Amino acid sequence: MFGIYLKRELSRRKRAALVIAMGLALGIALVITVNSVSAGMQQAQDKVLKSLYGLGTDMTVTKAMAAPSGDASGRPRFDFDAKSDDDTTQSSDRVMTQGGQSLKSSLVTDVAAQKGVADAVGALSLNVTKVDGSFTQGKAQSSTQQQGGGQGGPGGGQSTGRPRVEGGGASFDVNSYSVAGVDVSNQDLGPLATSKVTKGSTFTTAQSDAKVAVLSTSYAKKNKKTVGGAVTISGTKYKVIGIATPDSGDSATDVYLPLKQAQTLGDAKNKVTTIYVKATDSQQIDAVKSAIQKNISGTTVTTSADLADTVSGSLSTAANLATSVGKWLSVAVLVAAFLVAALLTSSAVSRRVREFGTLKALGWPSGKVTRQVVGESMVNGLLGGALGIALGLGAAYAVTAISPKLTAQLGSGGGTGGGMGGGPGGGGPGRRTASSTMEIALSAPVSATTIALAAGLAIAGGLIAGAMGGWRASRMRPADALRSVS
Repeated sequence: MFGIYLKRELSRRKRAALVIAMGLALGIALVITVNSVSAGMQQAQDKVLKSLYGLGTDMTVTKAMAAPSGDASGRPRFDFDAKSDDDTTQSSDRVMTQGGQSLKSSLVTDVAAQKGVADAVGALSLNVTKVDGSFTQGKAQSSTQQQGGGQGGPGGGQSTGRPRVEGGGASFDVNSYSVAGVDVSNQDLGPLATSKVTKGSTFTTAQSDAKVAVLSTSYAKKNKKTVGGAVTISGTKYKVIGIATPDSGDSATDVYLPLKQAQTLGDAKNKVTTIYVKATDSQQIDAVKSAIQKNISGTTVTTSADLADTVSGSLSTAANLATSVGKWLSVAVLVAAFLVAALLTSSAVSRRVREFGTLKALGWPSGKVTRQVVGESMVNGLLGGALGIALGLGAAYAVTAISPKLTAQLGSGGGTGGGMGGGPGGGGPGRRTASSTMEIALSAPVSATTIALAAGLAIAGGLIAGAMGGWRASRMRPADALRSVS
């Protein structure tokens, strides 16, 4: 009886049911869209952060760069030999550690011993500035002028004044690139963890001090390097064994070397610039950070959460809007949809005074009348939920299909001495000598949790509307039907 009557009443009031369902559907669709876009924003931010601090890295340990003392300016100096030959090509490499002060390699063991640390590995960040070109000697020229009243003839002119140099000059090319020293025994952490070797092979444990190198894809393409070739840094030749492609964005490191080779190249024996740390529990990162800062003085510990604050650009702006404005807007629209559904249901009940009064006169108890109204509202809510999920999925699919491009501005560490990773290949903002921009395609993934939330909202909307309408229907008396003329 309940089902038959429910079906008949809904079919009689199709328009009213559809209006209530559509109101709920719009609110639910907006919730799904905002949640899916927010999830896409989070994925995009994770891609940016992953490219900065490395796969599996929860934090990094660095040391701030000290201010230069005395007359030391910290600027690179290049010396060239004076040679008499014209157009003689000369070249000079300047190798400098980058990303803060160097740390003792033994600190890697100390950090790994801290409570809550699952793994720790050291890396050395270097910057190489190469200057090559040639000098061209000028030629001395003497000037002549006439004397003796301008009379010509023998002896009428003689050389006077100082000789002047004409021609000559210098043409030099300056090229700067980054080098990262990698602990070949543990490559799951560190600067190479964010890239995948797509050509050749990566380092083996037997190559801990071998003259071999892995190049980034962009550097290899720009300099026309291939596997099996060689790169020369400060007079040392390294065999190229692999080409690495970053998981997202552009690699901040151009050349990867075994850590010992990088230490020799940078005159930094038993030194590292960055210690990558992986925590045993992602929920205890703050506690691990505090323990490292307390037990290992003079260091800067930067977590991925700290690093997220350095990312700006349209990605950050859109994420903030989706988190604040978008979610509050979806809540406001959803509340409005619930209220509209409740008011429409209550209004529909008020127009059915004669019907409900008659049912009560025939012996229907108030509870049964209430259940009837709630049942109709629940059907409307479920219909609205189905429509809302369909609309939300359509909107999310449209966002993913369009894939709007967002930019992420990667800053330079904010005075932390290298930030998270501290230098090219170091794994943090400071790994880039200047800010750079990454372009991220936005997607809007819809999770099962979001669908479950939408279904729950649909049921809640039906219950709220049914509760208000049922409460009003339960208060009607049989006598009201006799007074009603509608």
